[in-house]
Amino acid sequence: MGNGEAIPQASESDIEISRHRISAFLSTHTAYELLPESGKVIAFDINMPVKQAFHILYEQGIPVAPLWNSYKSQCVGVLTALDFVLILRELGNHGSNLTEEELETHTIAAWKEVKLHLNGQMDDSGRPYPRHLIHSGPCDSLKDVALKIFQNKVSTIPIIHSSSRDGSYFQSQLLHLASLSGILKCICRHFRHSSSSLPILQQPICAIPLGTWVPKIGESSRRPLAMLRPNTSLSAALSLLVQAEVSSVPIVDDNDSLLDIYSRSDITDLAKDKAYARISLDEMSIHEALQLGQDANSPYGVFNGQRCQMCLPSDPLHKVMERLSNPRVRRLVIVEAGSKRVEGIVSLSDVFRFLLGLA
Repeated sequence: MGNGEAIPQASESDIEISRHRISAFLSTHTAYELLPESGKVIAFDINMPVKQAFHILYEQGIPVAPLWNSYKSQCVGVLTALDFVLILRELGNHGSNLTEEELETHTIAAWKEVKLHLNGQMDDSGRPYPRHLIHSGPCDSLKDVALKIFQNKVSTIPIIHSSSRDGSYFQSQLLHLASLSGILKCICRHFRHSSSSLPILQQPICAIPLGTWVPKIGESSRRPLAMLRPNTSLSAALSLLVQAEVSSVPIVDDNDSLLDIYSRSDITDLAKDKAYARISLDEMSIHEALQLGQDANSPYGVFNGQRCQMCLPSDPLHKVMERLSNPRVRRLVIVEAGSKRVEGIVSLSDVFRFLLGLA
């Protein structure tokens, strides 16, 4: 907490009661509730060049888009910011900078095949192992949708309506992209006026087993919280995101005070002015990479924007949940009041791991 106050821990009974009621809600409500009254879903054809997809994600300000196979008339996957992280790293490992020509000729379908090779998902004859698109239907329960997202370690899954009886994708309709933030918004909306039925909602987040925290003296069992300095190379930052299987890393000064945060989705900023064609991942710092996406004269750490979302250890769980239900906020950095010294980080997946009682 930073002031030495001892915070009483939430009781196991309060946690179990709250989990049971949230589970009951999620089990009796369906993905239909996630569908907006109006809106559009941007989908990419699998034969679109990677370069074009890269630019569209940047221009639309979105980190993920479903993939459409026009020959089969079905959704066949998802393209995410992580794909671009892996593309940059793979080309870098072969000693070449990313060129416009490579991106122009390399289609999304071709990249997905390369990715299967890299992940060892090809058989001896070079054919991909049979795999199924991770998706949900509009009648699936919100709990099933949340578990699919969480267990498959993805940020979003397509909601697909199929008109065929055997469950195949014949004449399938892509309705929406489901995310944990959308499901969390449903939870917040349902329990907003009956918060007394969830005893843990008023508890400070430091009093419940939630998020990743900086280990204190004598707490060696805690997983260390990854943090980076502004002068860290972009190459090292991307490697950390992939190897630690995290979606973002706080950037701190020499006192561990929060300056900014680098996320996988920031990789799309390299599409601005075709920066990817003239940079070296080893020579560009995180500071320089982040400035690509904002005014070059802006000060470090714009705390009033959407980039650097913070909370305090004393903030109640309901406040953290409300803020994470915003689709543009995927995690909150827990800081000490005043100094902004980083004490931990809480993500959307952390909240669902806790609410659903998952290990």
